[in-house]
Amino acid sequence: MKKYPLTKNRWNSIINNNQKADKTFYYGVKTTKIFCKPSCPSKNPSKGNVCIFKTSLEAINQGFRPCKRCQPTGSVPNDAWVHEIKTFIDNNYQKKLTLNIIAEECHGSPFHLQKTFKKECLQSPSQYLTQIRLVHAKKLLVESNLTIKSIAIRIGFSSDTYFSTVFKHNFFITPDQYRLNKLSNL
Repeated sequence: MKKYPLTKNRWNSIINNNQKADKTFYYGVKTTKIFCKPSCPSKNPSKGNVCIFKTSLEAINQGFRPCKRCQPTGSVPNDAWVHEIKTFIDNNYQKKLTLNIIAEECHGSPFHLQKTFKKECLQSPSQYLTQIRLVHAKKLLVESNLTIKSIAIRIGFSSDTYFSTVFKHNFFITPDQYRLNKLSNL
């Protein structure tokens, strides 16, 4: 596949969301493997992570997925986008994630992301994030000697108090009780 240079004009079209440059080229972001039209309103990528394509088919053949926000190939199937969202959450659950951050990283609006995710998964992105965090918490409670506070911070909760509240709400038992029960059954 031919490599196209990231010229000054192309870079300016990307950072200025130039609609006139649409259909003249597409750009892919190497770190996310997503490609966009120059007019895409998503956060500007790092210049070093950008590669240029003449057609959307070139980008797809190189393993890039179309952006959900600017839809360079038309629309992206919802199930593919939701899979991308879940993968992002799975890989970043330990960080502070908001709907806006998830939407920005997955190239969609917060409203559309929330609506689509809930329709496809029957739960909100926030509920899914909590579910993933709690799966990791249960594992750490049994397989480590970390304190409850350390586990809470490690899996992305802002405090051990909030973590304990969420844990008890979901499992009807405190994290300490869960750990004791599991360890006594070994």
